[in-house]
Amino acid sequence: MLKNIRAFFDARDVLEVETPLLSQFCTTDPHLDSLRSSFRGQTCYLNTSPEYAMKRLLVECSQPIYQICKAFRDDELGPAHNPEFSLLEWYRPGFDMFQLMAELVELVQLVVTDINRESQYYSYQQAFELYAGINPHRVTAAQCLQLAVEKNIEIPQGLTASDTVDEWLDWLLMQLVLPAFNKKGFTCLYDYPATQSSLARVVKEDRPWPVAKRFELFFGEIELANGFFELADAGEQLQRFENENVIRRQQGKATGRIDMNFITALRSGLPDCSGVALGLDRLLMVKQSCRNISEVLPFPWGDA
Repeated sequence: MLKNIRAFFDARDVLEVETPLLSQFCTTDPHLDSLRSSFRGQTCYLNTSPEYAMKRLLVECSQPIYQICKAFRDDELGPAHNPEFSLLEWYRPGFDMFQLMAELVELVQLVVTDINRESQYYSYQQAFELYAGINPHRVTAAQCLQLAVEKNIEIPQGLTASDTVDEWLDWLLMQLVLPAFNKKGFTCLYDYPATQSSLARVVKEDRPWPVAKRFELFFGEIELANGFFELADAGEQLQRFENENVIRRQQGKATGRIDMNFITALRSGLPDCSGVALGLDRLLMVKQSCRNISEVLPFPWGDA
């Protein structure tokens, strides 16, 4: 698999790079936690992805790059999660979100050959309207709760009408939308709600509401990749990091140490580009028809 991936990028003149796994900074994402380490008494962190460092390289070289590396996330352990995992991440200057989606699908179909070759594409709105009967850009938390009751969907303890719409949409995505996806093929979901933008640009264009230029790739219900038309505005990115730290404090979590080297690089000018991260262990699970990530790891966490 790794040999074929490298050949895929070599044929397209995409440069393989390496960036540090260990950093003085960590994620601010409220849904993720960085693993801590130390160097000479200073707290440091194992990366949750090489994203910030790779974008710093893009500011310097402005050419297509990719990386195959290990990434680390705290508190993630289960059938599709291991605290240490293999990640493929690449960036394409001059590509919009749809061009990168097409390249991503081409790559995964090269790796996983014995599947339905017709991939599905849905906007986030299309998928929710089709399989949940709601417009995710206009629905309220109370309406999501009502839908869950009507559909007889089990509601997690603590999830109420006072929680955010995004928390409800995440739950309904798992309960109603993903189970409807092609179980023997790849599905791309794109144009997420602006409140779920992460590091993606938010645009309105001719729509009645803004959307995040973000996409995800699924095989059946398994999430394989997450990509963006990358946000290049340093001020907006810093504000998003600070807002995420506010949410972390509200959740009782330690705040993340913002990567100011990354912010400084954005101020120098990130080229228009799209980037995506693909979980290679999960892709190998799909290729080998495995149900648990431990089946494709030589030494999963319990044996590490």
